Amino acid sequence: MDSAALLDLLGNENRRRILRLLSHKPCYVTEISDYLGVSPKAVIDHLRKLEEAGVVESRVDDKRRKYFHIARNLRLEVSVSPYGYASKSAYPASSSLDMKSSCSHLTINVAAADGGDVCDLAGELRKLEELEDELSLAQRWVQGRIADAHERISEAIGDGENSRLYAAVLSALDNGATDTGTIAEQADLPEPVAEDALSVLSDHGVIRRTDDGWALD
Repeated sequence: MDSAALLDLLGNENRRRILRLLSHKPCYVTEISDYLGVSPKAVIDHLRKLEEAGVVESRVDDKRRKYFHIARNLRLEVSVSPYGYASKSAYPASSSLDMKSSCSHLTINVAAADGGDVCDLAGELRKLEELEDELSLAQRWVQGRIADAHERISEAIGDGENSRLYAAVLSALDNGATDTGTIAEQADLPEPVAEDALSVLSDHGVIRRTDDGWALD
């Protein structure tokens, strides 16, 4: 689901409270209504929107009572800083994902408890929860380093408002781009804007023009 649409959907406090309740157990409308302290009609409207978005599903029991439950795992991330805004939603990767080749900057050592008993699974769950906490801390550290890098670029160029633009151009150069067109494409910038940024960076001695195009100095 599109992250912007998901943010709009979860902007309602009662929908967030419904998901919090459903994360513990499936519930029927009356249970949710009592928990929220709102009318069943309002609950049904919230559930309909959550169902349409694919966040919630329902099933009917033997007594023909309709139970609602969270449909799938979903992660929503929002990053706001003086240097940019980004939001993204993601679903869990397949358990067969090769972490060693996919995440070259991480060393993860969590053995899966395939075929183990419940005690083995409990141990694996604890390790994974600890890993989740570590990754959250690492992400905060990375975000801090990114902000620091933008600040240093701003100080070097003397233009705090466009530090993200210069960072994108420098990143493209570091990735091997040399000509203006490729730099603009990798930085997701119009070519004239990339040309102006390259000129400014060149004036500050950060990059230089070579026979093959542009290069980091």
